[in-house]
Amino acid sequence: MATFEELRKEQMLFDALLNVAGVQFPAHKLVLCSCSTYFKALFTNWSSPDRQDFDISDVSADIMEIILDYCYTQVVHITPENIQALFIAADFLGVSGITQACCQVMKEQLSPSNCIAVWGLTNQYHYPELKKQVFSYILKHFEDVVSSSEEFLHLSREDLCSIIDEDQLNVKEESTVFEAVLRWVSHAPQERITHLANLLTKVRLALVPLDYFFQQVQGNNLLQNNRECMVVVIRIISVMLDARVRESNVSLSSRLARPRLPQALLLSIGGWSGANPVNNIEVYDNHANRWVAVANNDRTPRAYHGTVFLNGCVYLIGGFDGVVRFNTTHKYDLANHTWQEVAPMHSPRCYVSVALLDGLIYAMGGHNGDVRLETVERYSPETNQWTMISPMNEQRSDANSTAYDGKIYICGGFNGEQVLDTAECYNPLTDQWTMISNMTNRRSGVSVIAYANEIYAVGGFSGMARLNTMEAYNPRTNTWRPLPDLLYGRSNFSIGVVDERLYVVGGFNGSTTINRVECFDVKTGVWSEVQNMEISRSALSCSVAYDLPNMADYAAPRPALPDDDPTVE
Repeated sequence: MATFEELRKEQMLFDALLNVAGVQFPAHKLVLCSCSTYFKALFTNWSSPDRQDFDISDVSADIMEIILDYCYTQVVHITPENIQALFIAADFLGVSGITQACCQVMKEQLSPSNCIAVWGLTNQYHYPELKKQVFSYILKHFEDVVSSSEEFLHLSREDLCSIIDEDQLNVKEESTVFEAVLRWVSHAPQERITHLANLLTKVRLALVPLDYFFQQVQGNNLLQNNRECMVVVIRIISVMLDARVRESNVSLSSRLARPRLPQALLLSIGGWSGANPVNNIEVYDNHANRWVAVANNDRTPRAYHGTVFLNGCVYLIGGFDGVVRFNTTHKYDLANHTWQEVAPMHSPRCYVSVALLDGLIYAMGGHNGDVRLETVERYSPETNQWTMISPMNEQRSDANSTAYDGKIYICGGFNGEQVLDTAECYNPLTDQWTMISNMTNRRSGVSVIAYANEIYAVGGFSGMARLNTMEAYNPRTNTWRPLPDLLYGRSNFSIGVVDERLYVVGGFNGSTTINRVECFDVKTGVWSEVQNMEISRSALSCSVAYDLPNMADYAAPRPALPDDDPTVE
């Protein structure tokens, strides 16, 4: 190719002259045939061998120059200004190297403001992988797309229906979808008002709060003046008042009340149930308020372990099966449903605390079968190695930890003699642990998590009783403050934040393992009960998994809905 480029610069041995929008481009047929299916067919099948002049339509001279440069150099210069025209011309000429490069750039530069336009291209040109990725992007960023994309208002009815009908549509409130539909209709009301009733059947309006429904939906003038829309509204009211929707699986098979798939799931793994450790995995779908049992090929029961979610995998670290204290690390790939054992830790760690910071996994303290540990080690998935780092200031087992603002915080625990109220933080830049202010309560079997820009220490065992108290640490002021009490005292439970709400799961209440689950909304300061796990267990570990390509595999089953769904008749 370097030789051909040299001949091109010296204007030698040309055997084709391309006439493009009034500009002539001399070229070599062999070079163009090697890059373009169009030119190969033109030169070998659609013209005589001695023909040299060719008129090329539907391509601008500027774009043809870029394409010819690519044919000779295998380098293409893509800019925001030329990418669409270049993609269309390269598709027309069959220059797959350029179309692939354009697809890659479009994927990398997707934004709420341009994704609808890119999706429109994929509706005209057959690039299924790009089309799938762009559609997934629209679903995931729907709220931002609606607020920032002018192209949203120009979607066809069919395209809008395909978006809002998806279980994977990511919205915090179904009212967002309803208001997006109204905005789309209002952009061209005379043409689009006839589509409104059909669009309403794609919105899960039976899930909106009652006051919103009666004020904003039933009271909307566009709907009130449309008989077909009011028929849908009456049907929605019937579904909302149907107790079965709240108490059974009816909501999952009813389009009007069917919750969207969650964007994040709470995975509960292992633990101690009754008198024995278990290997059960249950997943909480907060949109459906259901726990789903997951088949587990890892047959080893374990409790007092740690879990971390990273790059689509859950890492299961240390723990105890009733006999053996583990130093093992297992990785569960959620996309492929497969377990893999990776590098072991340097020490067995039961009652271990784990945290994730900057793509590295930290395992802190615990019990090795002989003593409580102050040692800490760090795992790199890239090198598959655990490395010892600076030890903590105190021995801690049954503590808990979290990462926040570039540091790791660990609180409470048991040092072999007493339950601790102390806490400390680790700075990876200096490899140093620093004591911070003590908690107001001694807490072993505590849960710790970063939430609402603070470090929350929740529940635990004081040495006397299981606690239902909660306190928050402010790293800026180095102070703790009390927060509303849990509904139930518990220790050795697990914790996670999903959709800005804090969930506490299972634990031990002083007499038995429990399956109770409750959640805290920092905006209201209120704890509320949610669906219990299927089995009671303490010493379990929870991780929040997100951005899974197969989220439906783990969420509450949503059966396929027929086109003649009775909820929309």
